[in-house]
Amino acid sequence: MKHKACIILAAWLIAAFAGVLVPGVQAGDVPRISKEELNKKLCTPGLILLDVRVAGSWDKSNQTIKCSKRVDPDNVAAWSGTLPKNKEIVLYCS
Repeated sequence: MKHKACIILAAWLIAAFAGVLVPGVQAGDVPRISKEELNKKLCTPGLILLDVRVAGSWDKSNQTIKCSKRVDPDNVAAWSGTLPKNKEIVLYCS
């Protein structure tokens, strides 16, 4: 269930950055990145890596991906508009 919520959040954000919020975006429509590709891009200026785990999951974990920033998935409106449109944005929640 958490995975599905993250996919929906990612789809919503992608649509929001495109300037169009499309109801019914399917999980298969969301671009994916392999762990190998992400590892090559970690901590580079062109990548923003967002940890969108819910607070309970984030608080219980002692693991993060280096150079990631945690944002509250329950308050997307507060931070989604602050993200630059000229960078690759990757969200993760696992």
